[in-house]
Amino acid sequence: MDEITEIYNKLGGIISEDDFRKKVEEKVEQMSGLCDTRTAAMLVAHDLGVTDTAKEIIKIKDITPEIGNVNFVAKVVSVFGVREFNRNDGTIGRVGNLMVADETGSIRLTLWDDRADLLKDKKIEVGDCMEISGYAKDGYSGTEINIGRYGVINRTDQEIEVRLDSQKISDIRDGMGDINVSGKLLDISDVRTFQKKDGGQGRVGNILIGDETGKIRVTLWDEKVDSTKELNLNDTIEIINGYARMNNFSQQVEIQIGNNSVLRKTNAEVEYRENFTPIADIIPGESYSIEGEVSGLGELREFDRDDGTTNMVSNIYVSDDTGRIRIALWGDHALLVDELDIDTHIQVIDAYSKSGFNDETELSAGNRTRINIL
Repeated sequence: MDEITEIYNKLGGIISEDDFRKKVEEKVEQMSGLCDTRTAAMLVAHDLGVTDTAKEIIKIKDITPEIGNVNFVAKVVSVFGVREFNRNDGTIGRVGNLMVADETGSIRLTLWDDRADLLKDKKIEVGDCMEISGYAKDGYSGTEINIGRYGVINRTDQEIEVRLDSQKISDIRDGMGDINVSGKLLDISDVRTFQKKDGGQGRVGNILIGDETGKIRVTLWDEKVDSTKELNLNDTIEIINGYARMNNFSQQVEIQIGNNSVLRKTNAEVEYRENFTPIADIIPGESYSIEGEVSGLGELREFDRDDGTTNMVSNIYVSDDTGRIRIALWGDHALLVDELDIDTHIQVIDAYSKSGFNDETELSAGNRTRINIL
C-alpha cells in the first residue's frame, strides 16, 4: 500500500481515490515543490475536514472527551438499529450506534447520515475489525465517539483482542449504565401491551436471569421483546449496554433493555443455584424462595376486582424442617391447589412476605412468582 492510499483510507470514502489523487497532484503543483507527496496528501485530507491523519493510534482506555479527535482500532461487538429524525431545516437525518472494543475496554460509536447507512445496509457486522477516526465527547452513558461526514470507519486486517468489562448481578446498583452481564435464563414472562403518551401502542416483557451471585429481572421494551422468541429456559444470556433502574412497585433493581442495548444467547458457562430460605427465617417485607412439602390445602375461590375483572386465589401451607407457612396463590397459580396433594414436594420462588391473619408471616405468590412441583 503506497502512502497516498494509506492516507486516503482514513477518509472513509468521502471522495473516490482517483479524485483524491488528482487533488494531491494539484496540491503538489500549487505548493511549487515545497512539499512532498505524503505532505500534500495530508493537506488535502485536512481540506476535506479530516484533520487527524497523522495522529497516533491510541487505546480505548485512554480516550476521554478532552482529547477531541481520536484514531484507534477496535472490533465491533454490537450493532444497533438506525433511526431517522427531522432536522430544524426540514431535512431528515439518520443516526445509528455500535459498540466496539479492544483489549483495554469498550466504547460506543455514534454514526450520522451516510455513515449510519453503513449499519442500515449491514456493511458493518459484529466481529469486524475497524480503523476508526472520530470525535470523542461526553455521551448519555459516558464517553462516546461521533463519526460524522468526515469521520473514518474502515475495515482492517489487524486481529484485535477484545476485553469487555462485565458485572456480576450482585454488583448491579440503581442508576448504573453500560451494564454488560451474563446469566442463566430462569423465567420468561408474557408480553404486555400499553398505551404510550403519544397515543401509540408499546410492548413490554420481562425475563429473569441468574449467576453465581444472585438473580435479577430484566425489562425489555417494544421490539426488544421479540428477542425472547428464540430463547429457552436455562439458556445462557448475554446483555450488553443495559442500564439499571429501581422498580417503584417491587422496590428492586432491574436491568432495562432499550434501543441501544443487546440481548442475545451465548455459549458462556454460567453457574446459578437458587437460594432457598428456611421458613423460620422469613420476615415480612422481603422476597423469598422456599422449598418444602405441602402440609395444607385450601379452596379455590373467585372474586371481583375494583376494575370489574375477575381474579382467583387459593391458599396452601408448606412445611420444612424449621417451620410451616401459609402461601396465598393468586391468578393462575391458584389453580395449582387442585393439582397438589399433602406431602407434595414443592419450590416456591420469589414470593413476597407480609403479615397476615393474626400477624402471622405469610407468603404471597403473584405473577412474579415461579412454582415448581417436584
